Amino acid sequence: MSVEKNKSGRWFNWTIFTLLAVAMVFVNVVASYVNVRYDATQDKRYSLAESSQSYLENEENFKNRLFIKIYLGGSLPAELTYFKRAVEDKLKEFKQYSGKRLEWEFINPNVGTEAEKNELFENLYNKGKGIMPMDIVYAKDGQQSQLLVWPGALIEYEGSTVNTIQFLPGTSPGKPYRLENMTQMIENSINNLEYILMSSIRRAVEEKKKVIGFLQGHGELRFAETQRARALISPYYALRDVRINDSLAALDDLDGLIIARPTQKLSQRELYVIDQFVMRGGRLMCFLDPLKVYEDTLMTTGVSHTTRYNTGLERMLFDYGLKINDNFVMDARCAPKPVPMAKQSVLPWFYHVLATPSNHPIARNLEPVSLEYTSEIQFVEQERAALTPILTSSTNSTVTGLAPMISLAMPLNYGNNPQLAANPEDESNKLCLAGLSEGFYKSFFKNRIIDEFANNPESGYLAESSKEGKVLLVGNGRFIQNDYDSMPSQTENKMMYRPKQYNDLRFDPVMAEMGIRLFFGNQEFFQNAVDYLMGDNSVLDIRSRQIDIHQIDKEKVQTYAGFYKWLNLLGPCGLILIFAFVFYYLRKKKFSA
Repeated sequence: MSVEKNKSGRWFNWTIFTLLAVAMVFVNVVASYVNVRYDATQDKRYSLAESSQSYLENEENFKNRLFIKIYLGGSLPAELTYFKRAVEDKLKEFKQYSGKRLEWEFINPNVGTEAEKNELFENLYNKGKGIMPMDIVYAKDGQQSQLLVWPGALIEYEGSTVNTIQFLPGTSPGKPYRLENMTQMIENSINNLEYILMSSIRRAVEEKKKVIGFLQGHGELRFAETQRARALISPYYALRDVRINDSLAALDDLDGLIIARPTQKLSQRELYVIDQFVMRGGRLMCFLDPLKVYEDTLMTTGVSHTTRYNTGLERMLFDYGLKINDNFVMDARCAPKPVPMAKQSVLPWFYHVLATPSNHPIARNLEPVSLEYTSEIQFVEQERAALTPILTSSTNSTVTGLAPMISLAMPLNYGNNPQLAANPEDESNKLCLAGLSEGFYKSFFKNRIIDEFANNPESGYLAESSKEGKVLLVGNGRFIQNDYDSMPSQTENKMMYRPKQYNDLRFDPVMAEMGIRLFFGNQEFFQNAVDYLMGDNSVLDIRSRQIDIHQIDKEKVQTYAGFYKWLNLLGPCGLILIFAFVFYYLRKKKFSA
């Protein structure tokens, strides 16, 4: 009886073991083809943004197969292998939503003869327009080794290479990176992988770019002064300078129009053309300085008058629900101003507002936007248009009178703890610095159209919007302006311009030299504003995504450090002893009968 019982017990054990082994093999095989994971983090840092998911799922965005060749194959140091796996994991997430339309391959560029490798390297580099190589120095087996890496990819779509991806920055000749110093660089790139891949895919598959015009002819910011801003959006939109020149059809082929800091009055005919552009559903972005500040006079004498520009746009924007005042906003949340040859070399310059972003997708989670000499925006109620504040001042802010006098002595009157508002904590003190109007409008010329336009059959006059329009107004015209260098062209009889090395849309170089670390969100704000108004939200959520880094509570660490150390040490040992005792007890009970 006992023999038969032992045989049946052994048969049962072997059966269970076999079933478990088969189940484990099956699960592993399935897991190798299916990429499933659950993101338990509060800020969903390991999940794709909703805009990425919807973009990849929509077959209208790219109908044909997209193939990505990633040149990170072969034997790599552990740090780069970790980065390679992160790229692969992110692509697997993309594939969950895009399906068979997305494929990729990791390629080792260091395979083949020297001639074959050199040919491949030339094609990858593509005269500086392709992937930038990276020289890395690292220690291996006690010796210093050097490795050439191509940290990028080529995107093929519809049978041709259409775009490149640069995951990590390249190196200059003779200046290799040391691998042990690349940890932060690799982590930053991993955190930005979704944005890097999504923006690259978006550029690769775009069949026809929407056209955005920069209005010229009225003292607006010139090409050289907006090169950096244009470079941010030129991969996604076709850009051109536009002069109306009394042409009623000057804006007909545009989808969006940017008016950046005009200083001269627009004619009625020009205002009419812009108004009808909005009535047809065009996207209008106005960055206006209503007042002129004489900065040289201010720095020389300590005071300066201000004068009005009066471009004529102000009255038209009023009819779209946006009013810009001829004043300046003063905010205690401001940037400092260096004042040479003064007792106090740095002043809190209340006129250089660090604007507070709202929760709107254009501004959500951005760094403060630098707006020097910015004016207040107010809303005028509209029947069929929604009005939304995008940037505001802090609660400790106020406004000047109309066309005020500016004085360097003014900040000294408020002391070390300036109180610009009666109740600095009151949310109602916030002033709008950038406003958005969305909807349908009545034409600015509805009750004032002149015969020249009304009797012209080519004007195609619309008294009301035929399509939904969007109008953005920022009470500062210089927030996208960059400093630049000029040089004569060696091939043509003209001057060439390029932005200076520092990115003045991200930080102030003068403050940086003084050790004042202030980072601005002007660059991302401009990109987001253009994308939102042009109806492209594919990367908006990614740019404005915030990963919360929670600080360690040092007091709790000191209080509970000993407890958790002993818990981590004795806990596993205790669990092993408990399981051993339970198994021993069950085995003894089973075989003692």
